[in-house]
Parts: sequence; C-alpha cells; structure tokens
Amino acid sequence: MKKPTEGRNRPPQKYVPVQEKRLLAFATACFQKAGLDEPHASLISRLLVNSDLRGVRSHGSQTVNGYCSGFEQGHLNPRPNLQVVHETPATVVLDGDGTLGYLPMVRATELAIAKAKETGLGMGLARHIGHYGSAGHYTRQCMEQGCVGFSAQGYPGMGNASERTPKPSIGSFGNPPFCFAIPSGRELPLVLDGGTYILGQVQHSPEYVQELFERIPEAFYRSFGLAAISSVLGGTLAGIMLPEVTAKAKRWPGGTLGGMILAIHVDSVVPKQAFLAEVDRMIRDLRTTHEPMPGTDRALLPGAIDEERLQLYRREGIHYGEMEQASAREVSQRLGIPLPWDGA
Repeated sequence: MKKPTEGRNRPPQKYVPVQEKRLLAFATACFQKAGLDEPHASLISRLLVNSDLRGVRSHGSQTVNGYCSGFEQGHLNPRPNLQVVHETPATVVLDGDGTLGYLPMVRATELAIAKAKETGLGMGLARHIGHYGSAGHYTRQCMEQGCVGFSAQGYPGMGNASERTPKPSIGSFGNPPFCFAIPSGRELPLVLDGGTYILGQVQHSPEYVQELFERIPEAFYRSFGLAAISSVLGGTLAGIMLPEVTAKAKRWPGGTLGGMILAIHVDSVVPKQAFLAEVDRMIRDLRTTHEPMPGTDRALLPGAIDEERLQLYRREGIHYGEMEQASAREVSQRLGIPLPWDGA
C-alpha cells in the first residue's frame, strides 16, 4: 500500500519558537486592521493561539491570513450584530450576521451552559456564520463549567455532487469538525476533537483510498455516516437551509454555515465527584493495563497529548513551522503588522 504524505498536524521538523503573548498580539492586530473591533479580534486570536498551543496547526493562527482576507474582501462581516432568533428553556438559536463562527459559537455556548445548569441540558445553535475552527473550543468551555460537551459544524450542500465528474466516492464524503469533551478529576480530560473523515488531514490518492477501503470497509462506513450526522446536527438543525437565512447569506457569502453545541450538566444527573472519579479510573486503567499503539510509547486517550503539548509550548514557545511562517509573512506584508518572532 502506497503511504500518504503527512498530515498538517504533525509537529514541525523545522520551526521558530514564538511566544504566546507575541502571537496573540500579532493575530489581534491583524484582525483589527481587517476591520474587527478589539474584543472580537482578541477573542478569535485567543482561540486560534489555543489551537497552536495544543499542536492543532491546521486550525491555529496560520488561518489568520485567510480569515483576514475574507473580512477585507467583504465575504465575512467584521462588525456583526448577533441576534437571538429563537429560544426555549433548553435551547437557543443565534444569527451570526455573516461573521466567522468563533464569536457566535462562544456566545451560543455560554447560553447553552447557563441553560444546562438550570435544566440539565442546554443546546446552543448558530446560523449564518463562517468557519468556527476547532470544535474543541466550545466543548472545553463546557468542561470548565462542569458539563460534558458535544459540538459539530454543518455545511450547506453536503452530499450534493451532481456537477462533479466523475462522481466522488461516498467513502470520502465530508469532513465536518466535531468534538466530544468529558471532564475528569486528577487525570487529563477526555477530548475527542477532529474531523469525521477517517483519513483526516492526510493527503491521499484515490488508489490509496480504494485499497484502504477494501481492507477496513467498516471504518469508512462509520466515517461517512458520522460526517452526515454531524452535518445535519451542526447545519440543518441550526436552520442554514431556511429561505430567510440563505437570503441573508447573499450579503455575506462567507456566512453560509451553522454550528451546534450541546452541554450536559453532570451534577444534574449524577453526583459530580462520583462521575469525575469514575472517569479518572477508566482513563487510568486504560493507560496502565493496555499496550500502546504501534509506533508510540504510551497508551494515551484523545486529549492527553494536546494538553502535554500546551504545557511544553508555554515553556519553550510555540513551534512555528514553515506552513505557519509563510502564512504569517503574507498577512504581515499585506497589512503592515510586524512578525511575532525575533529575526524575522
């Protein structure tokens, strides 16, 4: 089997160390230059740098260049007027007014958590938004408030490939972001954060996909099934297909997406300390009684490596690879913002 090239979230072999505060200041200045007010610019920058700190390079500050271009070119609204369009005791739907998904989803998550603390469950949805980045931003908000979190983003037209020739394989259908986050006590939390596609961000050829499908068809069935479900929960449930929403998207064409966050307040259904202790036991038992995956030296669950890398990068500086540097240089030159590392 021909091996694919590496995914974008492997640690870079060559890098410059960039301090967290300088990268935050750089990203914030870029967004402000692109038209955002300071609180909005700071919020997006904080979330993007959080992804950098966790080694999620694909959804970190290397996206600042593209995002700023979206604001500069009028595809995204830099000064949105967020509105609650529907609300019940357990649910709330926000209209993001054509801006990036970060601010609307943070607000939707705050409201969902408040509702979860009242009713046990809270769901926040946002529509008329752009890309919302890593789904883990919003589920981690839930964890910090004693909740289990689940989030997904949905895209319009997923499944419609009528104009593509030849037809694409359903095995490579969609890769919407989704995340489950479960709080723990002493152990690192359990956070499954990524896209639904089995191959993730790994580049591949049709021949590679076909060969892999023949070996593990069940994995592909689960993959495109999860993609379809995530898209419906993150997009259709948010109402991205409604005529009044699609009409608004003509003004801000980058705002055609939706997002969903579900918060489950642990203490509303089971004593919180007992829950955290049992999650700790499960994580500890899996780590100590199972062999690591081939090519690794520890049996870790999703989320553990992210948190370890965060501590490392806060000590040493973020390992800013060639991909990130190229993107930063482009937006720096266009907007006149000094680069955030020494000797640039």
